[in-house]
Amino acid sequence: MSERLTVRVAVDAPLSESLTYLPHPEFQVRRGDVVSVPLGKRQAQGVVVAVENEDPANVSSFELKPISERIEEFASLSLPEAHLKWLEWMSDYYLHPLGQVTSLCFPPLSKTQKERKSNRPPVIPEVSHRTPHQLNVEQQNCVDSIPLEKGFSTHLVHGVTGSGKTEIYLELFTRTLAAGKKGIFLLPEISLTPQLIQRFAERFGDQIAVLHSQLTDRERTNQWWDIVEDRKSILIGARSALFCPVKNLGLIVVDEEHEGSFKQDEKLKYNGRDCAIMQGHFNNCCVILGSATPSLESWKNALDGKYVLHQIKNRVNNRPLPQIEVIDMRLEKEQEKVDILRPNWLSEKLLNATHAALERKEQVAFLLNRRGMSQLVFCPSCGHSVECPNCDISLTLHANVHLVCHYCDYHENFKTQCPSCKEGELINLGLGTEKVEEDLKRLFPDKVIARADRDEITSRLDMEELVQKMEKSEIDILIGTQMIAKGLDFSNLTLVGLLLADISFNLPDFRATERSFQLITQMSGRSGRHVKADESPGKVVIQTYNTEHDSIRFAQAHDFEGFATQELQNRQQLNYPPFHRVVSLRIQATDLNKVQQTAQQLSLRAQMLKEKFPVFADIEVLGPAAAPIAKLRNQFRYHLLLKSAQSRTLNQFVRKVLGDTKWIPKQAKVVVDIDPLNLL
Repeated sequence: MSERLTVRVAVDAPLSESLTYLPHPEFQVRRGDVVSVPLGKRQAQGVVVAVENEDPANVSSFELKPISERIEEFASLSLPEAHLKWLEWMSDYYLHPLGQVTSLCFPPLSKTQKERKSNRPPVIPEVSHRTPHQLNVEQQNCVDSIPLEKGFSTHLVHGVTGSGKTEIYLELFTRTLAAGKKGIFLLPEISLTPQLIQRFAERFGDQIAVLHSQLTDRERTNQWWDIVEDRKSILIGARSALFCPVKNLGLIVVDEEHEGSFKQDEKLKYNGRDCAIMQGHFNNCCVILGSATPSLESWKNALDGKYVLHQIKNRVNNRPLPQIEVIDMRLEKEQEKVDILRPNWLSEKLLNATHAALERKEQVAFLLNRRGMSQLVFCPSCGHSVECPNCDISLTLHANVHLVCHYCDYHENFKTQCPSCKEGELINLGLGTEKVEEDLKRLFPDKVIARADRDEITSRLDMEELVQKMEKSEIDILIGTQMIAKGLDFSNLTLVGLLLADISFNLPDFRATERSFQLITQMSGRSGRHVKADESPGKVVIQTYNTEHDSIRFAQAHDFEGFATQELQNRQQLNYPPFHRVVSLRIQATDLNKVQQTAQQLSLRAQMLKEKFPVFADIEVLGPAAAPIAKLRNQFRYHLLLKSAQSRTLNQFVRKVLGDTKWIPKQAKVVVDIDPLNLL
């Protein structure tokens, strides 16, 4: 039997292996081409990963089908080799089917498919060119010490809030374009603000393309083709922008690299920051990570010499860092109130500071990382609390009229009579952004107050309008969740109040303290960013019931390095990242018994593997145990955590533990999360 030519295709389907086809008789294909192939009774899109001669000894017993067609729209586009190798790495590392990984590389619409006309503003604003700012000594030293021309290396730019990291990025992109190469600038979705895009447009004009979820399908498609067909040279986007096959890459920048939103929690559970570094590796180009509060993973890599560390310790023009005052709310409760109008969530000092700032015609921002009116609705007579029927979560009261689950979006009307005892009346406890807004409107009836949370800001137009009003000082007081803590720069904002800073201290997650420190530091950094060196600094008031918490003590002192040193010591003692790698195996089903049985069987398989293979002996197996949120969207959830110092060994272990997955009951599902950021 003679050799014959075969084509392996990564098909967009939940298949662990590529499928083998015969070539089409009328055209040739090569690795990276986009094709349509028969899959059962339907046609499926896929990417060619190999064209090879079939070994006669391995000829399959079933008849191979030929490729149906090369998809015409992508006929001139073959995924670049570096990009394809990166996709194969992602599939292997995150244990996700290659065909489903490659499917993320393409735009949502065809080139010719039309969308209904709308009055939306352009994706890239038309602005006048701005002369670049003169870099200061720290900025210039940072730029000059990053060798863009020498291929792959990873650099961590650790600069305090307001130190001008964006100007460093702009200069690096200027040099990249001058060398005839392209660049990618990644931000967390939450930081993709009109301000940032405008600054790039002022420097690079029509050379930028933008990709993020707030664009329409047509806008995303047009932007995708603009960068792929070389009409644009810099791609700005959220984590998914990485999948766009940008040719001739010379620079990748990941700003706010510590942000948890770089991690995708559904389907392909990848970390955009880590994947950006690997894309830089395969494209042999520079990768820059930037943050005022780097992740402990990146910080340790810099300390170990895997990344090059660049530190910027001063704000631009020597502007002062804000003064941070911590208010012990336990003492506030003990003091007899003189002002009966002051709500119990607002300290006297923060109220007075707000009055003073507003009298000076300055702006104030309040951060509370909770939406709604209150977080708990219960009956004091019988103790019944109103919970979501689909999730192990209390419902949140909104507008005093309806109860909402922030996980599955379940809604029900708020009725005062207790549904359990039929006698007591439901009351609400806790605090949400709606309640803060209501109280502040009563305290400051003549001031313009705006709220920024996921209930109010539902589109990029909402965010653009909010930013414009803040820039024009048309808003006096801004209330928001963490969406206002990052990336925003308002010249007239001089007072920031952090309400209930304790919210995230005691979450059952080993990263809770790190996230609290980052949020407090980032939000504090919004204050007084344009105060001159000889003027009074911005002010931050942190209200807390735990004044000695590490995240508050170190944030108050603007001491990231001290915080990182202590937190790394804690992590090392418990074998948590960045010292060990972690994999989460989440077992879920609508039947609790099925979940428990599957979890026990998974644990047993893990223990047997450890005993049988010495290479796996050092892997820690924790659990199984009910997840902190034990029921979500009608699914019961159990966790099994795996820890090891060796990433490759851990991946091999997971593959063997899962095996062919045929042992998993049809009613149950095992979800693998490599390097999880959310353990709830």
